Amino acid sequence: MAQRIFSGVQPSGNLHIGNYLGAIKNWVKLQNEYDSIFCVVDLHAITVPQNSEELKKKTIEVAKIYLAAGIDPKKSNIFIQSHIPEHAELAWVLNTITRMSDLNKMTQFKDKTRRGIKKWKNLEGETIKKEVITSEEYLLHKTGVGLFDYPVLMAADILLYDTNLVPVGEDQLQHIEITRTLANRFNKKFGETFIVPEPFITKEGMRIMGLDDPAKKMSKSAESEYNYIALTDSEEDVRRKIKKAVTDSGSEIVYSDDKPALQNLINIYSLLSDKSIKEIEKMYTGKGYADFKKDLADVVVNFLKPFQKKYNALSDEEVLKILREGAEKVRPLAKKKLEEVKKKIGFVL
Repeated sequence: MAQRIFSGVQPSGNLHIGNYLGAIKNWVKLQNEYDSIFCVVDLHAITVPQNSEELKKKTIEVAKIYLAAGIDPKKSNIFIQSHIPEHAELAWVLNTITRMSDLNKMTQFKDKTRRGIKKWKNLEGETIKKEVITSEEYLLHKTGVGLFDYPVLMAADILLYDTNLVPVGEDQLQHIEITRTLANRFNKKFGETFIVPEPFITKEGMRIMGLDDPAKKMSKSAESEYNYIALTDSEEDVRRKIKKAVTDSGSEIVYSDDKPALQNLINIYSLLSDKSIKEIEKMYTGKGYADFKKDLADVVVNFLKPFQKKYNALSDEEVLKILREGAEKVRPLAKKKLEEVKKKIGFVL
């Protein structure tokens, strides 16, 4: 029997080429080798404020992106997280064995809090770091408990389906560690119940950085649209964003650690064109940034055109049908696991 993988994306912000290259592209390959479950994690999305109509729209959009990218509902199960209530129920059970110290060390919570403080107080740099620690007012009155607690829901997502492997980037390893901690803790207290999952790290494409700041990962929640190229961006938008992308000093097209901005652009070029980095360097010997950026824009546009054609051909009704059928397929797994958990705890069934 094939090992099972689980992963998901929040329906918030604009999914971009970094999401594709760092996650979805790899899922398309993995679905041929593993029993694959891919979720649209709408319960996670509401840990920060969402517009209800926008949330509905984005939920369908994410599913369309999965399908247009090549996730095949005949090979993989695709569903909406909130369609399976066992996710939230198992999360509550896991909350009872989670310690405050487990959650206090989660860096992504601190990063999101820092962004919230920046918007709230217009603070920058070192001052923000201090405010994360000292601003009780912000934490008490501006940050929801869900944002602090979301790693437990993430653990429930994974453990509910006896997941063996979780495709993640290196920046998400903390979440797998807390999932493993909770699985082991529950198993020790109540007897063997959960498979302890392993991270599945694919180096290729995992760290596509922002076009406006190569020190930070490309982000669908970035304040500036010049940080990312959305998978639904028009050709005009793609060319405008790449033209404005940050570059390094000098004019040679060389892949070097002291040229992080150019290194990032070459990575994108290589991953979308299937050309090696050495090939790209050779192609641009004696040429400058203008030529390189123009050609990079062509590469991105040529990748997006067939993707967007598939995306635009999908109707909301067709996608909802696939999502509901996916939920029907995996719900028995979720119900069976939660029933086992309840029996171990001593709940009356």
